[in-house]
Amino acid sequence: MKTRNRFLYAFYALFAITLFTGCQEDYNDIEPTIAGIAVANGSFNLLEAAAIRGGVAVVLSNENPNDPNGSYTVFAPTDEAFAKLGLNRAEDLAVLQVPFLTSTLLYHVSNGDLLSSSIRAGLSSPSLLGPNRRFIERGNDLYINGSKILATNVNAANGTVHVIDKVMLATGVDIVQSAIALSNANVFIVPELSFLVEAVLYAELAGALTQSPGSPSFTVFAPTDQAFRELGQLLGVPLEQPADIRKLPKETVTAVLLNHVIADGGRFTPELGSGPTDPLGGVSLNLGAFVDGALTIRGNGNMMPANIVIPDVQTTNGVVHVIDRVLLP
Repeated sequence: MKTRNRFLYAFYALFAITLFTGCQEDYNDIEPTIAGIAVANGSFNLLEAAAIRGGVAVVLSNENPNDPNGSYTVFAPTDEAFAKLGLNRAEDLAVLQVPFLTSTLLYHVSNGDLLSSSIRAGLSSPSLLGPNRRFIERGNDLYINGSKILATNVNAANGTVHVIDKVMLATGVDIVQSAIALSNANVFIVPELSFLVEAVLYAELAGALTQSPGSPSFTVFAPTDQAFRELGQLLGVPLEQPADIRKLPKETVTAVLLNHVIADGGRFTPELGSGPTDPLGGVSLNLGAFVDGALTIRGNGNMMPANIVIPDVQTTNGVVHVIDRVLLP
């Protein structure tokens, strides 16, 4: 069975490469399509594999029917960008559900040619997925959401490519529904944030984090399931499954959760300044220095800071950063 799967993958890859390089007779033979650039450039092996698995390879091999010039703009994550999510080989993409992978790829694409002259801090750009991406300046660097733009204006026969250092993520739903999607294995094939969802329900905070007319937007630091298990070991209360959260006093769970939410409109990593910041719980968090697109967060009751393991997930009412430690007041 494994041999057969490898054969099928090789067949699809060969089929896609053929499409990448030859399906548009009107294109200049010298200038490749956007998909062809991914095939030819050794920095985009994971993007190529993701495009094949996510079903968008053929789309990016052709003219854009929704643009008068037939163009797309793609913000293309490098292999190193995928590696920051623990995705180092094409086979690693199997940990993601295919619909989520497809949506993620479409979030990197927009209609028309968006050249660097139109990419400025304070502006935004729509994506084919729907949500806008915003441009942020920090120091001498320009970011789209939390992804640093490494190179711009790479010309293709069907548009323009800009190179970025992180994979951009968006859910298209609010913070609560985003967490539920992760806990129901709609993002990864293995459930994640299931303890957090149970804690939010137990503390009756779902309403506050659900989008409604006039409601604020938040930055949320979302602890992984393993982070909650480690908290249980620290407290001497085994947290082996999400329902075990209810072994803890409700007021304690509520206080801890509010320590992970900042009512600041929702900020991506380049917008987070180092030093103290006040969450809804009222006890300051300490944000570490912004280094290589990442930073740490430490609660007042933590001996060690938390690391962001999945940064900059855009939701409809804020930005979620998945972290590896529960932040204690």
